[in-house]
Amino acid sequence: MKKFLVAFAISSLSITVLAQGKELKVAIDPTYEPFTFKTADGKPTGFDVDIANAVCEHIKRKCVFVEQVWDSMIPGLQAKKYDTIISSMSITEDRLKVVDFTDKYYNTPSKIVVKKDIKFTDESSLKGKKIGVLKGSTQEKYANGELKKAGVVVTPYEAQDQVYLDIKSGRLDGTVADVLEVTGGFLSKPEGKDYVLVGPELFIPKYFGSGAGFALRKGDTALKTELNGAIKAIRSNGTYKKINDKYFKMDVYGK
Repeated sequence: MKKFLVAFAISSLSITVLAQGKELKVAIDPTYEPFTFKTADGKPTGFDVDIANAVCEHIKRKCVFVEQVWDSMIPGLQAKKYDTIISSMSITEDRLKVVDFTDKYYNTPSKIVVKKDIKFTDESSLKGKKIGVLKGSTQEKYANGELKKAGVVVTPYEAQDQVYLDIKSGRLDGTVADVLEVTGGFLSKPEGKDYVLVGPELFIPKYFGSGAGFALRKGDTALKTELNGAIKAIRSNGTYKKINDKYFKMDVYGK
């Protein structure tokens, strides 16, 4: 009888684990509000996190979030520390050389942000100014490619929230950031009241790519197919819109 009970318990446990599904380890950089950040009690939240959870629910897997510094995201993926990166990573030609991507799940522009008293006309009007950017980001690539040659001092940071701290302290004159991220993470807060978005929306493909996707290890075609199907499903069943409207007043999926 004991053997039967043990066998029954093991069988029940196996069914439960199967029902819950395999874990999907997801890398995030929780310093990118409102896309990825932490609640007061330290739990990951934001648009990216909600999208990841919705996708995991659709494919019947459990999302396990792994916090990672942005600049080491791709090396961590290649080292198999996690299965995918769902953290506002843009699909660019340079990144496609070392990782694969799913279809995009959103596409929003970046812009330059400076103090209101700086008279901006074009990049040359920022000569001598100090601009902070996220290290390893598309915004850093743009700043190094366009702003540096205009005489701007470009400083990379390990996290975007560190950029805002140095702007607040007066060590920086501004930043280049995703429009929605900088609005939610800085401009809408008391410390951002004296700063504004300037210049055109930055969609330049050679710097900013073609939208944000889930990054995967090269050749992981089965997972890529599964995740692409999930992105399509949550777009069509209303889940994506519900998440989108929770954080934004516009459809961030883009063109």
